[in-house]
Amino acid sequence: MLSPTTDAMTPAEWRTGAVLAGIFGLRMLGLFLILPVFAVLAAGLPGGDDALLVGFALGAYGLTQAFLQIPFGIASDRIGRKPVIVAGLLVFAAGSFLAAAAPDIHWMIVGRVLQGAGAVSAAVSALAVDLTREQHRTKIMAMIGASIGLVFAASLVIAPPLAAVIGLAGMFALTGALALAAIILLLAVVPDPKTAAGDAVPRAPTSGRQGRSPFLVVLFDARLARMNFGVFALHLMQTALWVVVPPALVAAGLAAAAHWKIYLPAVLLSLAAMVPAIVAAERKGRMRPIYVGAVALLVAVQVGLALFGAGLWGIALWLLLFFVAFNILEALQPSLISRLAPAEVKGAALGIYGTTQSAGLFLGGLLGGWLVKHFGNPAVHLACAAIGIIWLVLALRMQGPQPRTN
Repeated sequence: MLSPTTDAMTPAEWRTGAVLAGIFGLRMLGLFLILPVFAVLAAGLPGGDDALLVGFALGAYGLTQAFLQIPFGIASDRIGRKPVIVAGLLVFAAGSFLAAAAPDIHWMIVGRVLQGAGAVSAAVSALAVDLTREQHRTKIMAMIGASIGLVFAASLVIAPPLAAVIGLAGMFALTGALALAAIILLLAVVPDPKTAAGDAVPRAPTSGRQGRSPFLVVLFDARLARMNFGVFALHLMQTALWVVVPPALVAAGLAAAAHWKIYLPAVLLSLAAMVPAIVAAERKGRMRPIYVGAVALLVAVQVGLALFGAGLWGIALWLLLFFVAFNILEALQPSLISRLAPAEVKGAALGIYGTTQSAGLFLGGLLGGWLVKHFGNPAVHLACAAIGIIWLVLALRMQGPQPRTN
């Protein structure tokens, strides 16, 4: 049973965290395999020599994600997490196979848009919340974040040689197959929320909010709005980075097939730095200063890349610092959302959170491609720094979560 008086994570919670991390990982592996090679391989498609179209294709995934995260989150509150997740993964797989068959950059964009229509992130996060107690949610989100980071590191190593063998079409076909594998894992291993460890996860009473739209309950919450802007800014920076960094590494003298030698150490070292930060945030009540510090580090990274990021070692250093901040924030923000959102509308809250995240993915690719095309790489980093400063101002006004009473 999930006893509220037991502080240690139960075996059911460990198993749930590991399996949901695996589902996230399988889905994200397909996406991450594309990132380090897309800008190079897309140039071989008709229309792929246009930086704006390449950036649009890279971010197009986030376009439909932005529109559908909220409906998927609300649907998961009403009809259940698993049916929504399965439907979304099927749509994502269909988009992957369409992108694999794309004859030009325009059809590639269509495939990426359809991939984004499989907007399951909010439902998966809500399922993790359903199956774990509040005091362990940061740990579960950290497990998911760590799995994403490890998958990202693995993709950076295997993507260049794999792309040389199966090409861009094969990479997208593999992405679709991984999504189907995630469905099997979900249905075979993950328990239903009402039967996890024999008990339903307790939910807060809904009095005082009945009759109000879940969307309105969470949309006008100032604390949640800060988190939503944060995830928008974070993923805008991430996507814009992948428009700029691979060509910059090539310009610095590192062949595309060897980029993993920069990416892999940066990601692994950043994961090592993330662990003590998450422990301090969770166990020592340092959530707010660590959160604010990570946002400030992102701003410093963008300024550093704009002013001092021309050389190979300079790029490597700033990438390391970016991944440190990114991984910390990727773990902390969903946990904060789960604590701040009313229990009966967590799916809607995570849907809005996922929507702003996806909008950042889309606009990061689009803005990055446009700025590179018209103003060059430093303009991308300076624009991201400006957005980061706005986020930092909002973060400084944030109050940490209330101490737990259980």
